[in-house]
Amino acid sequence: MKKNISSFEKIIGVKFKNQNLLLQSLTHKSNNPLNNNEKLEFLGDRVLGLIISKNLYKLFPNDKEGDLDKKLASLVNRKRCVEISNYLSLKDYVLVGDNKENSKIENKILADTVESIVGALYLDQGLEVTEKFILNYWKRFLNEKLTIYRDPKTMLQEYSLKLYKTLPIYNVVENKGPRHKPVIKVSVKIKNSKKYLGIGNSKKEAEQKAALKLLDTFKK
Repeated sequence: MKKNISSFEKIIGVKFKNQNLLLQSLTHKSNNPLNNNEKLEFLGDRVLGLIISKNLYKLFPNDKEGDLDKKLASLVNRKRCVEISNYLSLKDYVLVGDNKENSKIENKILADTVESIVGALYLDQGLEVTEKFILNYWKRFLNEKLTIYRDPKTMLQEYSLKLYKTLPIYNVVENKGPRHKPVIKVSVKIKNSKKYLGIGNSKKEAEQKAALKLLDTFKK
């Protein structure tokens, strides 16, 4: 370990029954391809979503399902998990391969490790302790005035339905590049508008960029 695993237990305020489980949650696949935190991350992602969803349900009883869903997305995304990793000083504990320097550990690894720790806590301590841990670190965000992020595609759809009672029309104009990193060009138009193009490494990304370009014309 970079630091004694017991010192990490003090940070999170939990003494593990099975320290090997905690060690596994801190181990990236670049350090150990066979015994790493990928499956714990899978589990932790679901447990985190359940607990945050439950608390949003209680905190915002008058919200519609769609609003709760957007608030949930703002609380369990990569950016939020990276913030939690900073509170945990996770860079000092996560185990990566020799080719990864401590100062250059990607945010994705840190975010995934936060989820794997949640998974390990759930298996070792149960749901009640895991919920206390999550609320301890997420309460500052739950107590914030959560702003609902509406992505460009959603905003354009709402605009088009309100004015014209029709959905925007998207078409893939071009799809090139290697399969692992394609370059996709998508067009979008609504009634009485020109076509606007967006380019991305996925169809979804290209559609969002195209929608944003069309939305920007309304501001002019």
